Amino acid sequence: MLRSDFEILYEEAAYLAVNKPAGLLTQAPQGIDSLESRVKAYLLEKEKERQNYLGVPHRLDRPVSGVILFGKYSRATRYLSEQFEKRQIDKTYWAVVEGTVQPQTGTWIDFMRKVPDKPLAEIVAPIKPDAREAILHYVVLGYFELGGRAATHLEIKLETGRMHQIRLQCSTHNHPILGDATYGSDIPFGDHFAEERCREIALHARSIVFLAPTTRHPVNLIAPLPTLWNKIIVNS
Repeated sequence: MLRSDFEILYEEAAYLAVNKPAGLLTQAPQGIDSLESRVKAYLLEKEKERQNYLGVPHRLDRPVSGVILFGKYSRATRYLSEQFEKRQIDKTYWAVVEGTVQPQTGTWIDFMRKVPDKPLAEIVAPIKPDAREAILHYVVLGYFELGGRAATHLEIKLETGRMHQIRLQCSTHNHPILGDATYGSDIPFGDHFAEERCREIALHARSIVFLAPTTRHPVNLIAPLPTLWNKIIVNS
């Protein structure tokens, strides 16, 4: 189902899955636009007779697009959250990064931490008391050029889930994600906004596999790519 402000990938009584637009916050304080507030408004309009509860078992960074789950009831949200906490949910990301990534399959292992008092992460030595291991697996899906510069289309799976992990690790390994000026990219991606945090980056939560709260059966959902991706990736 395609709405004017977000796309519903799947919906049933206990939960729904949405294709998050890039540049939109997953959650925000009341009065600030967010995906959560938009989905709440949709449910309130659709189901006026029920309480406007909405659970958020996971999030995506503001500049990232792709699939995200919401629970309509607390029990469903709790069941989804437990799967995330136990690493039982299979998530796949697509990224377009600067340069030519070699080898064509690989694993990056780093240690990182959240920068105190800033919405940023950084690589640190393993001996740091707040260092946390970050493990990322990638497969190259294609190579191409953008404006005469090399770029690589990656499929990524995370073994760990750290703040800004994909963005930081790609940058650390000299392949920043297109448009991600926060972590070193100088190649623009998408619409240019004066406010950097409103800009999109070439990172998309492509698919997710989880157990449905109602049936306990596996559900596999794929989030269509934003229009801009189809202009730069062939046979995606």
